[in-house]
Amino acid sequence: MEKIKCDCTVIHEEIVNKVKEFMPAEDTLTGLAELFKVFGDTTRIKILWALSESEMCVCDLAFLLNMTQSAISHQLRLLKQSRLVKNRKEGKVVFYSLADEHVKLIFKQALTHVLE
Repeated sequence: MEKIKCDCTVIHEEIVNKVKEFMPAEDTLTGLAELFKVFGDTTRIKILWALSESEMCVCDLAFLLNMTQSAISHQLRLLKQSRLVKNRKEGKVVFYSLADEHVKLIFKQALTHVLE
């Protein structure tokens, strides 16, 4: 495969300045990169997919994914810290669901892209 390289020595200042004007702040881009890191784990993706279908408790998720409750709890903690998942208590049972519609949209869009 041939490497593509730009030999141009001219900076297109108008384009660069336009893009620079709308470039998010460094900490915002860092947050975005961190969010994508969370999506970079197959177990977390399985949990997000399951929760995009229905809220579930740790026991349900562990059974569905054939994993220990401890392993599921660890991943849910990371997903919760990243504000992708929320929980609610019903008696002694804690149910998890996607944090909001944005998470569902991000997840479904990514899945659509992969299936193209």
